[in-house]
Amino acid sequence: MQDNQINQLAEKIEGLLPPGFKQVKMDFDEKLRQLLQQQLRKMDFVSREEFDIQQKVLARTRAKLDELEKRLEEIQNPK
Repeated sequence: MQDNQINQLAEKIEGLLPPGFKQVKMDFDEKLRQLLQQQLRKMDFVSREEFDIQQKVLARTRAKLDELEKRLEEIQNPK
């Protein structure tokens, strides 16, 4: 999750606080951002780009495996 998405989420949560709590809100904002970043790092997300790359690698590996299985079948059962 990118910083701007974290900021947007934090702002939505902050919007639930009653007005007049500026200092509390600023403290809350900082703590909330730290907490969100800490928790999101624990989740070990990958970027969409890395996911797409790994998906292509997996597809190529699957195609190679299918080809090897076909060749093995031909070797084991010659016509």
